[in-house]
Amino acid sequence: MGSTNTHTPDPDLDYPALARHIKHWGQELGFQQVGISDIRLDEDETFLLQWLQAGYHGEMDYMQRHGTCRSRPAELVPGTVRVISVRMDYWPGGARAVGEVLQDESLGYLSRYALGRDYHKVLRKRLQQLATKIEIHTGPFGYRVFTDSAPVLEKALAQQAGLGWIGKHTNLINERAGSWFFLGELYTTLPIPPDMPADNHCGHCQNCIDACPTQAIIAPYQLDARLCISYLTIELRGAIPEQLRALIGNRVYGCDDCQLVCPWNRFAGPSAEHDFTPRHGFDSSELVSLFLWDETAFEEKTRGSAIHRIGHQCWLRNIAVGLGNAPTTDAVVAALRARQDHPSELVREHVGWALQQHGQ
Repeated sequence: MGSTNTHTPDPDLDYPALARHIKHWGQELGFQQVGISDIRLDEDETFLLQWLQAGYHGEMDYMQRHGTCRSRPAELVPGTVRVISVRMDYWPGGARAVGEVLQDESLGYLSRYALGRDYHKVLRKRLQQLATKIEIHTGPFGYRVFTDSAPVLEKALAQQAGLGWIGKHTNLINERAGSWFFLGELYTTLPIPPDMPADNHCGHCQNCIDACPTQAIIAPYQLDARLCISYLTIELRGAIPEQLRALIGNRVYGCDDCQLVCPWNRFAGPSAEHDFTPRHGFDSSELVSLFLWDETAFEEKTRGSAIHRIGHQCWLRNIAVGLGNAPTTDAVVAALRARQDHPSELVREHVGWALQQHGQ
């Protein structure tokens, strides 16, 4: 989404004033913060290439598919000289308490970012509105809008733009707002003055490293995605490694443990966005109930949600693991037996494993 980058910026524009306007307009549109960065990501590119070479990306082939376009914005969108980064809080204040859900093994835990409307749609629309406001002020200019939708190093760009620092768990942290927020970018040809990068404030804390259920944070700032529950339940399309299944507990879509223990999240507040309010009881649903959804029900209840992208088959795979980790009850065993002959070999395998956990 954007306009051609062939427009030549007006040299007579007051770019410092424009930067101030952009930040004001962004806040009017519901972004909690707007920052501007240049496009030099040399250190981040080196880190990315080393991470890929180590194979930590697992089956996320898209992480290496586009070469250096991810770390060189002007290769992805020719003419880009600045990136406008935005953040929008998503913590669902009215949702059931996280601790209650994680401790009740009969419930399914879904990552807090996925409880409401698909954030891609929300942020993309607002970023387009921001671009339109800028264009009214400057005349036609080159830009492209991104929200986790292209090869973009969004956390590195956001850090450069002063929105926060990349923590030891590899998520972005803001010292006034924690880490419960989405990021979006507007690549532009406008030579707006960049902001100062954010400083790192993790210090000696390693709460996130200690809390990870699968020990996926193998060192500070180093995540092996192949062990990460978010990767296993969202990105992975095949079988979840058997040795990791018991560690997943009742986390059936993503995992928030590393953020839940981060001391900076004591500063996080609830989102004011109605779109991020939990839908369909996703903040506190019985695993057995979720497992009974047929494909039609799955499509209906997850339409317009980030959950929709994993599809019904992986949904059943994940919940089968959750049921395998749940207390043994007649209802749990009956639900699993009802899926023993599912057409998908993937589902059947995880159902079989779950039944074995209950001595069946």
